Amino acid sequence: MASTSALHTKPVIEPLSGRIPNTPLSASLISFLLGTVFSPALLLFLFGGSDFSWWSTWQLGLFVAAWAGFHWGEFAVTAGWNWKKCSVDSFLLDNGSTYHIANGTALTEYLISLYFFPQWKMFPYVSELGVILVLIGQALRSGAMIHASTSFSHAVQFEKRSNHTLVTTGIYAWFRHPSYAGFYYWAVGTQLVLQNPISFSLFVYLLWRFFYYRTRAGSIQFFGRDYENYRRRVGTWIPFVP
Repeated sequence: MASTSALHTKPVIEPLSGRIPNTPLSASLISFLLGTVFSPALLLFLFGGSDFSWWSTWQLGLFVAAWAGFHWGEFAVTAGWNWKKCSVDSFLLDNGSTYHIANGTALTEYLISLYFFPQWKMFPYVSELGVILVLIGQALRSGAMIHASTSFSHAVQFEKRSNHTLVTTGIYAWFRHPSYAGFYYWAVGTQLVLQNPISFSLFVYLLWRFFYYRTRAGSIQFFGRDYENYRRRVGTWIPFVP
């Protein structure tokens, strides 16, 4: 039975992965845990790091806060503007092994290089540029999800639904896939914050490869010539993703 509650255990139209129990308890527990991670990490960033330990830097605080805030925000925006597709999967915590391996690699690279080669992390303008990209990327992604509303989906759609329209206004008039561009710059920005040359290169390649093929799924099949014309007018603003 459909429900007007974003925490209903069966989303109306979005399939479930089934790997995380889709219950209000799960949603509230995940939100609590993300908040528990987000709050001290944000304070560490805002206070410019701490003398507590060699690893308690503002860069690490920003990375952790950005990660927790991103996942909570995915659920919150879906619940607020696209509730029929809202489920515990909307947190995107079950986002594939590659995603978690990439973030784990980034954290490992940062801590190892910070401990053994702290001089490699002495370029503040790189981290500051990363902060700007993280903030812009998050705003771009969340704004795109809000503007697209029910036409947005976390999962690739292979069947056009009656309420699925081609959105070309607002931020979509400037970016063809603003949620993708937002995630790209958010993710790349986190690696600039950490000044991780290896993970930065890894993120750039993996994200390019993912979005290059992702942008080719569904839209032409659903919207035909309208999408072809839109694609000619508006770019993705993701490097090497036409």
